[in-house]
Parts: sequence; C-alpha cells; structure tokens
Amino acid sequence: MDTSSTDDYRDLTDLEADQITRLEELAYEIKVQEVMTPDPVTVTPETSMNAVLELFRSRRITGAPVVDEGRFVGIISIEDLIRSLIKGDLEAPCSRFMTSTNLITVRPGEPLVEALKVFVNSRVGRLPVTEDGQTVVGILTKGDITRGLLSALKRDIQAEEMRRYRARHLFEDIKSDRTSLILRYNIQPRDFIHGGEASSHIKRALVRLGANPQVARRTGIAVYEAEMNLVIHTTDGGVIRVEIEPHQISMDVYDYGPGIKDIQQAMQPGFSTASEEIRALGFGAGMGLINISRCVDEMNLESTWGKGTRLRMKIFLNDEEAVGEGYQLKETGT
Repeated sequence: MDTSSTDDYRDLTDLEADQITRLEELAYEIKVQEVMTPDPVTVTPETSMNAVLELFRSRRITGAPVVDEGRFVGIISIEDLIRSLIKGDLEAPCSRFMTSTNLITVRPGEPLVEALKVFVNSRVGRLPVTEDGQTVVGILTKGDITRGLLSALKRDIQAEEMRRYRARHLFEDIKSDRTSLILRYNIQPRDFIHGGEASSHIKRALVRLGANPQVARRTGIAVYEAEMNLVIHTTDGGVIRVEIEPHQISMDVYDYGPGIKDIQQAMQPGFSTASEEIRALGFGAGMGLINISRCVDEMNLESTWGKGTRLRMKIFLNDEEAVGEGYQLKETGT
C-alpha cells in the first residue's frame, strides 16, 4: 500500500527542513548516560519532609529519588514539599507525600530522544535513570539535556569539519559508470542497548560521502524510527538495507512477523501496539511512521498479518545535494 506519493513529500520547504536541526539529530545520537547527573542525591521513605527541605535548600535541587534498601520506590519533588508546608506537616516521612505510582524511568543506554519524548508526553520534571527499573544510577532533568546538547554541539563542530574533508577525497580513485554503496544491518528484537546504532552508522556514512547535512539528518531520523519499530514490534527482528546513489537514497526495511493488521490505523498519530512493558521503558509513543513520512520523499508500507512487514523509503537528491559520482562532478565542474 502506497501511504504517500512523491508529490506529497518531494517539495520540502526551507521552513520544514530547518526543523530538523543538528540539535535534533544529536538527540538521536547521544545516550542518556552521557548527560545525566550520575549518583544522584536520594532519600528514604522514612526521611522527614523537614530533612527534605534542608536537602533541597543545601543542594539546590527540586527533586530526588526515594530509595528503599537499594530499590527505587518513588519521587519526592518541590511540589510535594509545598504540599507538606501547606499542611504544616514537615515532621511527616516523605513516604506520605512522595509519588509512588506510575513511576517513569529511563535507561542509561537509551538515545536521549526517548527521554525527550517522555518529557513531552508527561508532566514530570525529572527522570530517574535505572539499570533494571530498581537501581538508580542517575537523574535526568530538562536542564541536563540542554547542557548536554549544547556541549555536544560545540564538540561536533570541529569533528564535522574533519569528516567533510575526508568525504571530499573518498571517491577520487573510484572509476565506474555507476557507483552506489549498499549498507545492510541485521536488527535484533528487544535489543534496546544497540537500538539506533544502525541509523547512526548510516548517517555517518552519508556525511563522509559528502552528503548535504540536511539529507543526512532526514535519512538518519527516518531509519532510526524504522529501526526502533523492528526492535519494539517484531518477533524475530529484521533487516535494514540502504542503497546510496548519486541522486537518491533508497531504504528498505523488512521483517517476518508479526505484521500490521490495519496499516491506515497504524499511520494515525499516537496509535501504537506496544505493550505496557515497552511503554514503561519510554518507547512506543506511536509517532514513528509519522516522523518517517516527514523526512522522506516517498514511502511505501506493505504488511501481511502473521507474515511480516516491508517499508520502502526514498529521498531524492538534486544536483546540489548529490553524493558519490555527483559530488565528483561538482568538484571537477564537469
């Protein structure tokens, strides 16, 4: 089933293209552990609200995980402290005021974009970082994300200049009537530790080939969302195959089960079949296919329930964006 056409997506406006910024791209590359505050201050359920008040004042923080014998059991925040002040109950244990249900955590190895999705879709001000849902190894705030992204952006400037230099010379000695590069990756189900690596490798390859940064970003985001769908929804994983040619990038993502019952429904924003376990990890927000359609020029999704799914995507490149042979033509002026 063809869910979009070249006419629908080919003419990406400058405003739309600018929305895929380098900061957004970095959010797909950086892991939570790189920007979180490690070994955060914690309290126990028996800690008095008066002690929490002094802790927040002395450490200049607005929240802390509550840990009971090494297990994460809740969050105490400045809002909870205010409630205890209003009730004049500062001697009460923080277990009386802490949030202990519907707790959301992130894992240290997750891409930062997954934590951003949680912040967007919830009203939490901080996210405990846990290895197993119980052992707290860090805390992540919106401020941590901002500082981490800006720091990464600064480091990235010099590295990207070097990658561009290498890209200029990569195809100098390659002679053929038509040159293309095929990249193939096998994706395992539930492999959240390595989820996102294939898309990162593909984007890096494009940059080194001299691709326009915006093209590399669009490709990277589209493949990331498809890759995470393989990790989250498939029974046996799947394959990502990307062919890079001078004037187009073709992406083919397929698996052998379980398939999609209703493609039209799957294309609706927010629709997801992810389990509660997957949602608790911060995945399965139901925006993957929408994000893909935003980034590609052509998208074709086919699926047979009980057999598998195939997603084909293309990004078309004009002469100024061409990579490989096209890049050589621009350099030589021929």
